[in-house]
Amino acid sequence: MLQATTQKTPVGNLYLIADEQVLLAAGFKSFNYLIDRLDDLDQKKELKQIKSIPIISDLIDDYFNGDLKALNGITVRQPGAKFSQNAWKAMRKITAGKTWSYAELAKHAGSPDAVRAAGTACGNNLIAPIVPCHRIVKSGGALGNYGYGVKIKEWLLSHEGAL
Repeated sequence: MLQATTQKTPVGNLYLIADEQVLLAAGFKSFNYLIDRLDDLDQKKELKQIKSIPIISDLIDDYFNGDLKALNGITVRQPGAKFSQNAWKAMRKITAGKTWSYAELAKHAGSPDAVRAAGTACGNNLIAPIVPCHRIVKSGGALGNYGYGVKIKEWLLSHEGAL
């Protein structure tokens, strides 16, 4: 059985879906948006709404309250191709307050020429902001796109001291 909760943040509701202590999905749109993107096995599991997900909800609160390393303590799992998996692992190594370009992400994910694939991995990331795709910006430093809107990306980067 999967657990789901809605967590209030300074930038709106953050929807979370977990399997025990593994976060499967997080985002600022809706549960349906997240459920549709889970892997097939997880989509078939029962989803139970709860007040908060032990440990995960606390770490997310800690992050929004200023402990910028708190998200590092959350275990995650999401479906995706090998390059995307590598890109998501690389993103989690970006220190809060720092940003990488899409080219830097491609390099750290093991395929320096796969800049477009790095952008696709950001767009397909199912666990924002825990897998911090908001820390990926354009080569010239422009913020670039963010699936939940540039205002949220800008707020997160400001919160972390990158702007």
